[in-house]
Amino acid sequence: MPSFDTVLEPNLVEVKNAIEQSNKEISTRFDFKGSDARIEQKEKELTLFADSDFQLGQVTDVLLNKMSKRGVDSRFLDSSAKPEKMSHDKLKQKIIVKAGIEGDLGKKIQKTIKESKIKVQASIQGDTVRVTGTKRDDLQAVMALLKKEITEAPLSFNNFRD
Repeated sequence: MPSFDTVLEPNLVEVKNAIEQSNKEISTRFDFKGSDARIEQKEKELTLFADSDFQLGQVTDVLLNKMSKRGVDSRFLDSSAKPEKMSHDKLKQKIIVKAGIEGDLGKKIQKTIKESKIKVQASIQGDTVRVTGTKRDDLQAVMALLKKEITEAPLSFNNFRD
């Protein structure tokens, strides 16, 4: 039976490149002279450092700009954490790089596919959603439907089998 996997996978190499470019720009910009503004990465967790709220916003803008230029969707970044105060009125903020489909999003994908009345089955398998059907055209219709309907996450499709 033909099938494919719906996944949420950022290109971590491009994320790292965007962070390096951001740090380079921050170190050369005049408005960051003498400040401790920078971005650090540990696996899928980014930490932004700045001297004030305004500078933290500027660091975030630089990061998002570099990410978009490198082709990394900003919806991969979860910046819901509040900025934390450090010593000497400095701030840091954690940003998580999302990877893998969470339970709520997986259920929404399943529901969207079921409501479309396309003759396919969707099953959640860990952090992916596998879609199987009898016709390739149905699977391609599901891909188009998911790209159109699911806007809160940059979904991609892999492991297409015939």
